[in-house]
Amino acid sequence: MKLGPLSAGLIGALAVLAGPDQEPFGEHPVMVGKAKADDSAKESAKQSAKAGRAASMPMARDPSAAVAEEYEAARRRGTREAFELFIARHSDDPLAEQARAELKRLSR
Repeated sequence: MKLGPLSAGLIGALAVLAGPDQEPFGEHPVMVGKAKADDSAKESAKQSAKAGRAASMPMARDPSAAVAEEYEAARRRGTREAFELFIARHSDDPLAEQARAELKRLSR
């Protein structure tokens, strides 16, 4: 049976696609090797966590400290716009009352 150019191309393409996933005779397929590598990476992460090194994100920053820093920045600028922006962002914070008092002082 004579193969046409389309048939020969399809067979060649299948051979190329199937080839990279296999190692030489007697070896595991590449995907098995990758899975074992992923397992060993997970195991080393567990060991480093047991050793006392953090394997997670650092603790979140205290929100009240961030609000206080933002208030101080607005106070240093000393502009109406800075205090208005602070009040718009943190209207329910106790420092918003101080910002409102600063706004009244600026308008005099």
